[in-house]
Amino acid sequence: MNTPTSRRSFLQTSAATLSALAAGPARQILGDDATVASAAKPKATADSVIVLWMGGGMAHTETFDPKKYTPYEKGMSPDRVLSTFPAIDTAVDNIKISQGLENVAKVMDRACLLRGYTAGDLGFILHSRHQYHWHTGYAPPQTVAAPHLGSVIARTLGPRDPAMPAFIDIGQRFDLGEGEELKAFHTAGFLGSEHGPFLIPYPDQALTSVQPPAGMSVERFKARYKAYKQLAAESPIAKLGSDYQRESLERSLENAYRLLSSPAAKAFDLSQESKQKFDAYNTGRFGLGCLLARRLVESGARFIELTTEYIPFLNWDTHDNGHTRLADLKKLIDRPIAQLVLDLEERGLLDRTLIVLASEFSRDMVMEGRPEQAVQDQVQVPAKIEELKFYGMHRHFTGAGSVLMFGGGLKKGHVHGVTADERPVTTISGRFTIEDLHATIYRSLGISPSLAYEIESRPFYVTRDGLGKPIESIFA
Repeated sequence: MNTPTSRRSFLQTSAATLSALAAGPARQILGDDATVASAAKPKATADSVIVLWMGGGMAHTETFDPKKYTPYEKGMSPDRVLSTFPAIDTAVDNIKISQGLENVAKVMDRACLLRGYTAGDLGFILHSRHQYHWHTGYAPPQTVAAPHLGSVIARTLGPRDPAMPAFIDIGQRFDLGEGEELKAFHTAGFLGSEHGPFLIPYPDQALTSVQPPAGMSVERFKARYKAYKQLAAESPIAKLGSDYQRESLERSLENAYRLLSSPAAKAFDLSQESKQKFDAYNTGRFGLGCLLARRLVESGARFIELTTEYIPFLNWDTHDNGHTRLADLKKLIDRPIAQLVLDLEERGLLDRTLIVLASEFSRDMVMEGRPEQAVQDQVQVPAKIEELKFYGMHRHFTGAGSVLMFGGGLKKGHVHGVTADERPVTTISGRFTIEDLHATIYRSLGISPSLAYEIESRPFYVTRDGLGKPIESIFA
């Protein structure tokens, strides 16, 4: 639970976003350990990335790392409960995942399952801080506006298709609780506006994002765009920023305008799909987002993030009704994720598309944080469970977590990492941090984790201090 004081503090420490307006051009340089450019740049095994974001804290023991199943009994002790779903078989003999993910289980022979993710020690646990950390690789506050992972990739590699935005974000709204905190990392930061996310909160309305407003002719829209460009160039507010940031903003406007008249805009139109295919994905906004993500990758998108949407106390933020809410969430994600994998494979795109399913941290019934890093309890769990609403994972757990990956040159039907079978369900082997996960994603795209951009006369590394280590053992 985020207290009002904590939210205000987060917004104050996120003021670096505003300072990005005054920043000059971010010049690409090499990390200190990279003496030869060719040696620092790994061979790319992927061209595109799709992040499937389970915002709010996905319990690993309820999804991709099941433990002993304890069915609900009135009066039971929460200490007994490790998993509230039984484990099910998958397409790989030695991999089991949780009940409710039967369709994902059928494509686990294409998957690389990472167990042992350890979230950062950021003190009092806040979803906004940990999501900022996951998406940028840096814990707030920072003296400069840290760019989103997708913006780093967009800036470093550029678009795959000139008309298609290199970074597209699907499914997250910012007019709900903690919208300002989410905006703090949905940005290109000092890299410039042109590398920021193209936002599509409603995938079924994606086409409207690449069309003039309803009732406005194309000619009128062109005239308005021209007038807006002139106004933006002459506005006193625009002159507050650096030349680089103003030019980057202008380029972002030009890119958005160019998309309107490009054939690539058709990729945003879900009505182009057959009813059968549409229905296969249509479990809700997330399911249709998976369909949109597939269409966008086909049309040249570089980086896509699709979220189940983070809203405080809803979706994966299970402060109550942990079991029943996860049962419903699995119905939303199971079929579309499996269909996305199968469709990309059928089209010959899976091997060069890296799919990453992740969350900011995990959850546990009784433990907050992890054993060696005690933090304040935020959810009270009764000594005896007398109501179903207390059955399920409620507390924030940072000692372990799961990341599910497909494609991108990774091994198939492979498991990395082992976690304990008894509480505390922490990592025994194969531990990795956000720096290592980012380094692995960058490595698949041919980007060195020691790459840095010079800002304010000092290097800003794409992984913290350039020290992220790719998990080399998972690559085929």
